[in-house]
Amino acid sequence: MPLFDTASTTDASTALPLGVTVPRADVAAGPAGNGTRPGARANVACYAPGVRSLEIVYRAPGEDWSVQALPNVTHGVHHGIVDHLPYGSRYGFRPAATEQSLPLAVPTQDVSDDGGQPLLLDPYGRAVDQRDGFLTSVRMASDFDWGSDARLRLEWRDTIIYEAHVRGQSMLHPDLPRELRGTYAGMAHPAIIEHLKSLGITAVQLLPVHFHLDEPHLQDLGLTNYWGYNTAAFFAPHPGYATKAAQEAGPQAIQDEFKGMVKALHAAGLEVILDVVYNHTAEGGPDGQALSFRGLGEDTYYRTDGNGKYVDTTGCGNSLNFAEPRVVQLVVDSLRHWVDEFHVDGFRFDLAVTLCRNDANEFDPRHPFLAAIAADPVLSDVKLIAEPWDIGYGGWQTGRFPAGWADWNDHFRDAVRSFWLADRASLESGGQGGSVARLADVVSGSAALFAASGRTRLASVNYITAHDGFTLNDLVSYDRKHNEANGEQNRDGHGDNRSYNHGFEGPTEDGGILAKRAQSRRNLMASLLISIGIPMITAGDELARTQQGNNNAYCQDNAIAWLDWTRTPESSEMLRTTKRYIRLRKEFLAAQPNDFPVRDEQSYLYWFDQAGEPMSMERWNDPQHRVMQLLLGSDDGTLAGLVVVNGSTSDVHITLPRILSEGTPHTKFELRLTTTPLHELRQGSRVAAGEKDLVEANSVNIYRT
Repeated sequence: MPLFDTASTTDASTALPLGVTVPRADVAAGPAGNGTRPGARANVACYAPGVRSLEIVYRAPGEDWSVQALPNVTHGVHHGIVDHLPYGSRYGFRPAATEQSLPLAVPTQDVSDDGGQPLLLDPYGRAVDQRDGFLTSVRMASDFDWGSDARLRLEWRDTIIYEAHVRGQSMLHPDLPRELRGTYAGMAHPAIIEHLKSLGITAVQLLPVHFHLDEPHLQDLGLTNYWGYNTAAFFAPHPGYATKAAQEAGPQAIQDEFKGMVKALHAAGLEVILDVVYNHTAEGGPDGQALSFRGLGEDTYYRTDGNGKYVDTTGCGNSLNFAEPRVVQLVVDSLRHWVDEFHVDGFRFDLAVTLCRNDANEFDPRHPFLAAIAADPVLSDVKLIAEPWDIGYGGWQTGRFPAGWADWNDHFRDAVRSFWLADRASLESGGQGGSVARLADVVSGSAALFAASGRTRLASVNYITAHDGFTLNDLVSYDRKHNEANGEQNRDGHGDNRSYNHGFEGPTEDGGILAKRAQSRRNLMASLLISIGIPMITAGDELARTQQGNNNAYCQDNAIAWLDWTRTPESSEMLRTTKRYIRLRKEFLAAQPNDFPVRDEQSYLYWFDQAGEPMSMERWNDPQHRVMQLLLGSDDGTLAGLVVVNGSTSDVHITLPRILSEGTPHTKFELRLTTTPLHELRQGSRVAAGEKDLVEANSVNIYRT
């Protein structure tokens, strides 16, 4: 698409920064134009390479709609000075009348005098106003009393992530006033913060909070995009998660409520990580809505083939084109906005491979997007987490992101589920499970997976569940997905869950089955929290939450997806267990190095078999041998502890390792944890090195020296 540039400048506007900002001349004039006090004049700049001329349609608070052409075009950026666009003004863009040919979907019944030509959102709009389906951007001020708040900058080694949904976290919490439930203010309520603090997590990772819309097919079904992975505005918080009072007060109150949430979480020592969706937008496929980018220059903003057909690596109808420098700039500016303006501590990037595809549509670990973040003094200093795949060719790239990034480790998820669930199902039905080697690899940080990228074991974000898939409780309660409520005849969601119902599908009152399920939950959570890397817990797993077998609850804004805070023996036991495992993890980490080198002989990891002898290759690869002992060293040469796994169906007596190396004797091992129901009875027992101890079938023992 050619860029329609004017040959001369007709006002004092500038092409940068993009969006609606204080004119440079006003900034130079002093405090009255510093961008934090209400002012009327604005520099308006919008990258719209697909149109020859662009108009801004705007409405100052309490006034009528006005229209003004943006007179200048510089390298595809349309810009101009608007003399009366005070903070709180609603606005949008549209091509000049001679170019109004796109079938745009948003009605503008109270704006247009030409039969209904709708407005386009500003890609840099700081807020979105939504009234009766009519969307406009809003000019925002930055005023907020942050006090002494600052990003926490916690070490990766000490980080424990809790993936949560702003709405679902508090919708059913009995201690919250009804008006706060499901809101930013609800997430900041003392009852929620106390739960998070007492649990022991260090970072809250929020599912998307950017302004998003529901897909048309969900609207037809009477459902919504509960998860929010359908962004329409990359700089604007989603108003639906604000309290009713804030929504009625307007965008500034919504923004302030979000900032108040971040401030409260920081005051409690909790980092805030945002799950961000830059791989596609809510405009959908070629026949979808034109809300912003499609009307401003879809051939530039979206990836297309040589024939103008959309190239979709996201499964959502479109993919943003990160081979285009302006798209890279847009996303980098958005990220910096959330760090600077909202004080967030990091980001998890949905389908991050799409963000790193080059002109040839191939993943490039040296992509300009990654280089821009690495070179940015703000963004290079925050937590960066990749979901390292998309659905395009060559889309699975776990372990290949560069230094400075951590990857969601699907190898960890699959190995732990297979060892404790799928293998157990096979063994109990007379079949064969896998060897212990794969579990050992992921528990010790998947070193080989991350070595090629120059990163260490702390690049691995370890998880067993996430928002997408079964909950931890459903993993041990269902063999099959049950997504009928989603309206797609159970065709949606993953089929490969590596779950095990332990003999009955779904809820049961059979005490034997319930005991087995509880044991498996403990094994899974223990494996997560004793592993090297960065653990991520999905909200509600600590409460044995169920989604009734739904492993794709993206459209369930109801009790299926919300946290159930009802205390049952099952949920109370799981909460105590999770807290215990987190405390033990922190105790183990106290003597561990701040980073783990990749090579085993340098990484404080020592492996032994059931007899207390160093593991042989034969033992590693023998599926009949599902017992291992992992001895963890420390920086000062002492031992941090011993992890013993018994993945067999029989109790075993292990021999505890006698020595770590020549001349380094060890006397006693204290049992700090067993995942069996005997934990309370056996905790604190001491066993001498070289002596035997019991490890029950399908369980984990953890010792300290």
